[in-house]
Amino acid sequence: MASLHLTLACWDYDRMKTLEDGRVEPEGIQLNFRIRHELSLSSYVLNPHEYVFPSRFFRHQSIYVNTKAGITHPLQLAGRPVGTPEFQMTAPVWRRGILEDEYGLKYDALHYFTGNIEHSDTECKEKIPLDLGESVKIQAILKGKCLAQMLADGEIMALESRDTAPSTFGKHPDVRRLFPTRWKLKRHVIVVKRSLVKQHPRDARSRSLTKAMPTPLTHKRGALRSASKETQAAMCRDGEDKWWQDGLTRQNRRTLEKFLEYSFNQELSKKKWQVEELFAPGASGEFVV
Repeated sequence: MASLHLTLACWDYDRMKTLEDGRVEPEGIQLNFRIRHELSLSSYVLNPHEYVFPSRFFRHQSIYVNTKAGITHPLQLAGRPVGTPEFQMTAPVWRRGILEDEYGLKYDALHYFTGNIEHSDTECKEKIPLDLGESVKIQAILKGKCLAQMLADGEIMALESRDTAPSTFGKHPDVRRLFPTRWKLKRHVIVVKRSLVKQHPRDARSRSLTKAMPTPLTHKRGALRSASKETQAAMCRDGEDKWWQDGLTRQNRRTLEKFLEYSFNQELSKKKWQVEELFAPGASGEFVV
């Protein structure tokens, strides 16, 4: 049987290196690996369909506050100006949902300012048009401004950052994290075109791509590199191997159900999706890397 020719667009994470450099060749697939950013889980849910989660991140550590605002608890953010690159990004959806679940901070209680975290000639805009209720207050920042400096200057009281800390963190005395604790959540997905699934249904259920991925500990760009011991201790306690699960394991199903709830409650997705609706038919396996 002839090999299926596929182009995989993904960032060069540590867990994808064996696919990128050709040390592992997926069975029955001739892979063309392209280093590109993959799809945000939030964007995927808004426009739903295989089911690998290549990027996970500790979202709580990416909330930064201006110390002069006196914010020590999430509820103190209510009514305050808060920066976020895009409202519909996966990371802010997680943060808003958890802050509402755990601390009672309603997602529409803040005044959101969107735009570039750092100075850039390219304007940061929402990748997908938003259709939100009037209670959600969102305002794009002025051209030439950036959220990192606005936080340091006190123009916004908090910032929901991306993977890396804003440039003012560690350099400006008034910028610190709201939470020091790190929790790991699904952030990106690798998706397959529906036309390809229809044409090659067997390959849509293949697990060879995911089985090829190593434990995410070594690569210099791995988001978990600096926290690998802490992460393993948190994810593998009580004798259960939770380190890096893909597919619809019990843990992943619970996480995805919560994200779909958050997306719907925050008026981003107009339908409360069921987990099975996100995946190709038959793609319901579970395995741990």
